Amino acid sequence: MSILAAHAHDLAQLAARDRLRGLFPRAGVDFSSNDYLGLASSDRLRDAVTEALARGVAVGSGGSRLLRGNDPEHDALEAEAAAFFGSEAALYFSSGYTANAALIGTLPQRGDLVVHDALIHASAHEGIRLGRAEAVAAAHNDPQGFDDAIGAWRARGGTGRVWIAVESLYSMDGDQAPLDDLAVVAARHDAVLLIDEAHATGVFGPNGRGLAAALEGRENVITLRTCGKALGCEGALVCGPRVVRDFLVNRGRGFIFSTAPSPLMASAVRAALRILADEPERRERLHALVEYAERALAPHGVAPTGSQILPLVLGDDATTMRVAGAVQAAGYDVRGIRPPTVPAGSSRLRISVTLNASTADLDGLARAIGAALA
Repeated sequence: MSILAAHAHDLAQLAARDRLRGLFPRAGVDFSSNDYLGLASSDRLRDAVTEALARGVAVGSGGSRLLRGNDPEHDALEAEAAAFFGSEAALYFSSGYTANAALIGTLPQRGDLVVHDALIHASAHEGIRLGRAEAVAAAHNDPQGFDDAIGAWRARGGTGRVWIAVESLYSMDGDQAPLDDLAVVAARHDAVLLIDEAHATGVFGPNGRGLAAALEGRENVITLRTCGKALGCEGALVCGPRVVRDFLVNRGRGFIFSTAPSPLMASAVRAALRILADEPERRERLHALVEYAERALAPHGVAPTGSQILPLVLGDDATTMRVAGAVQAAGYDVRGIRPPTVPAGSSRLRISVTLNASTADLDGLARAIGAALA
């Protein structure tokens, strides 16, 4: 028997349940990426990278930030990001997953409580697993559920700090968190509000500052803003009080022991922030396209979300992958999403509206989905 027979058996079981994943080249019109504003291939980002190379910005950092990896481009990005988003300080990580895991795995201490939304991203669960605080899930987008969970914990004798962890825009459902109500809950319990703005940054708020823009700068609010989605780059920025930045630099293992992000990418993110401020028409075009998409796809069971993420929940794994395959064969890159990424029984097509597609493409997508469902 092969020494890896158990692993092969696990993969075979996934395949039998229509849950085996694989890596495939890009093909078809983009309805699956997170490049919402079409910046990843934009001329302005290309020009910014070319200019940075010309003035000697390094491709690689050469080490962790605490060793020789700290580059002036990192410092410049963090200063500009803090000013742009309205926080006291910012810290640049190599990925949103690493940043979220470090944030939740480092800041809450033993004796504290993390109350998280039931549908929060896997990276938050990774942080909970790595951390020392107790954790409990609250019903999705239910402020009263958060309040009740905190009250029950206090009644059981909990005395530490409470940390409320949510996404402002959920990546698989496309719905928005009730941030104002959650901020009231946080204030009532002297809690810290951790807001993952991954899918809202660049798309919502003044100058694309996200759905939490009005809360940024408060002592009890920390936001995470990924740079690999609407910003078209890579990495993530943790924004909040300076003490949070300093604590992560000193205690955040995901930051301390990681090679620093590329200085060239930090330069590109700086350019992306400038594009957000300079080109509001990108957001306007995207929101108009989302409205068009909602009308075009509604006859096929796609409910409007008010965001660029439009799920078509089909339920069954096999059906989801069959429909996804048919739509892809018609030339439209829409992916099937299955458990554990989404709850069991809620497999879906995740339709992502970006500026990489047109209204004509949306019409074609609607026809392809209709034919696949017939």
